[in-house]
Amino acid sequence: MVRLPDGTLLKIFRSRRNPLLARLRPDARRFAERATRLQGLGIHTPAILECLWIDRDKAVSACLYRPLDGQPLDKLFRDSRGEFDRRLPQLASYILKLHRLGIYFRSLHLGNILRTPDGDFGLIDFLDLRFKRRPLGPMLVRRNFQHLQRYLQRRKVADFPWSELQAAYEAASKASS
Repeated sequence: MVRLPDGTLLKIFRSRRNPLLARLRPDARRFAERATRLQGLGIHTPAILECLWIDRDKAVSACLYRPLDGQPLDKLFRDSRGEFDRRLPQLASYILKLHRLGIYFRSLHLGNILRTPDGDFGLIDFLDLRFKRRPLGPMLVRRNFQHLQRYLQRRKVADFPWSELQAAYEAASKASS
């Protein structure tokens, strides 16, 4: 990703998919489509300005976009643990909202969720996100949380309030049923 002088970002996608499929539906376009669909569901995302080819033969595409204003939750966790802990119920409700909307976000982790200036949350780096036709079932919810747990393990985050997040998720689920 490259920050341009005007503050916009150029995100370059080097597809790992079959080159023919990647040329027919480039990753940059898939990223932009997901951003549009998420915004339609009321989820904050970066504002896509343009999609373009860097190298069509090698299926390298790019998106030009305005970044989403906000602070990544991993930074909030590191720098302001008390505030992070106070926002844990809100984060759990946000994750529940995603799950209820049928959003399966494999890259669900603290670096890809931003706390926006309006006090809400938003998503970045969502190319691998999947939209399901209905709310996620228990198996996919569990798998989604396992992705987050593995992220925390890879980052060697030993003091994450895991049981508190799960309890807040369960409380939010019961409260909204």
